[in-house]
Amino acid sequence: MEVTQTKAEGLSRTFEVKVSATELKAKLDARIEEIRPQMKLKGFRPGKVPAAHVRKMFGRDLMGELVNKLVDETNQKALEENELRPAGQPNVHLETDIESIVKGEADLSYHMHVDVMPEFTPVNIEEIEVTRPVAEIEDAQVEDALARIAEQNLKYEPRGKTAKAKDGDAVVVDFVGKVDGVPFEGGAAEQQSIVLGSNRFIPGFEEQLVGVKTGEEKELVVTFPEDYPSADLAGKEAVFDVTVHEVRAPKTPEIDDEFAKGLGLDDLEQLNGLVRDQLKAEFASASRAKAKRDLLDKLDDAHDFDLPPNMVEQEFGQIWQQLQTEMDAGRVSDEDKAKSEDELKDEYRKISERRVRLGLVLAEIGRTADVRITEQEVNQALIAEARQYPGQERQVVEFFQKNPEALAQLRAPIYEEKVVDYILGIAKVTDKTVSREELLKEDDE
Repeated sequence: MEVTQTKAEGLSRTFEVKVSATELKAKLDARIEEIRPQMKLKGFRPGKVPAAHVRKMFGRDLMGELVNKLVDETNQKALEENELRPAGQPNVHLETDIESIVKGEADLSYHMHVDVMPEFTPVNIEEIEVTRPVAEIEDAQVEDALARIAEQNLKYEPRGKTAKAKDGDAVVVDFVGKVDGVPFEGGAAEQQSIVLGSNRFIPGFEEQLVGVKTGEEKELVVTFPEDYPSADLAGKEAVFDVTVHEVRAPKTPEIDDEFAKGLGLDDLEQLNGLVRDQLKAEFASASRAKAKRDLLDKLDDAHDFDLPPNMVEQEFGQIWQQLQTEMDAGRVSDEDKAKSEDELKDEYRKISERRVRLGLVLAEIGRTADVRITEQEVNQALIAEARQYPGQERQVVEFFQKNPEALAQLRAPIYEEKVVDYILGIAKVTDKTVSREELLKEDDE
């Protein structure tokens, strides 16, 4: 086996690797002798299959396995002997035909290209100065939060037999829908409560109920949207025969002990405490996010070193693909719309370089501080990810278990947050009191 470094430019390295056909054959013979005692083939006694027959039947597959194993081992050997830390998976380019190699007719010859991690010394984190904005929880904020909860739990009380339904009222109705005079499946209901203006029904349905009174019967004519889920109804006109049982007006409940009990709590004091705790958690999360942003800015300013080109390209590719998706969906800011493609690429490439640089800095600080992720933390993240796909939880878990790269992407943000917490615990962090609005204001991306 011969391993020769042929290129060293910046953070890019290229190695030429050769393994003779003779050495490959010897390794294949050794592999056959290793598995022969366990082989059971029809016509042969267990463990007595001739090596020649094994080579004839399975030689190609075994040689393919050996080549893959040799490539991995050789790549690792080249990196270890040259004391290099790879920045991503090596890129292998075969110089000889794989079929000829597998058949034992040619040497294994390939080039291995790899970017290596840059050598740099992280800034002394004890000297980093970080500003962490904080905000006090005011009674008025708790009262506003309670008012929002009350608005979300409106009660509806009868308006009276002669009152006409207004937007925001709830009407209790029976209805039967027909297309071409024939009732359709799912088009009928009894004692159905409909909040006018909620836009939960077919366009035009709720609007035609404005002004109805208790006991009134009315015919509604609507057209199903072209993209309606049921193909039998999409784009068709329907007539609904409606009977109004009651018109109810919305009423915001009093915020008192009874209201709290209706939410499953003991009393208003407990509800107040829960709301205050929720605001406290919201403020704490925002404070940390702002402190992290300030920390990352300081770390970015404090480091300047060459970046692995492939890492930057991969990061840029992901960002650019996401931007293209946003553009196709029309979710791009007017500022970005006004820029040329070259201007956008230049801007987002700088963002890619910043992300890679900060990733390397955080990884190095975490490595020297021996920051680690526990299996429990990974499992919790995996469970949280799986819960986003109801009914497919098992498939999601199995996907991550079978895909190391996907699992690594799940671990990465956990590791980053742990390193950030480690740094914030050592750096010079100064709290700055700000308003709630300033604390919760979103930063520019």
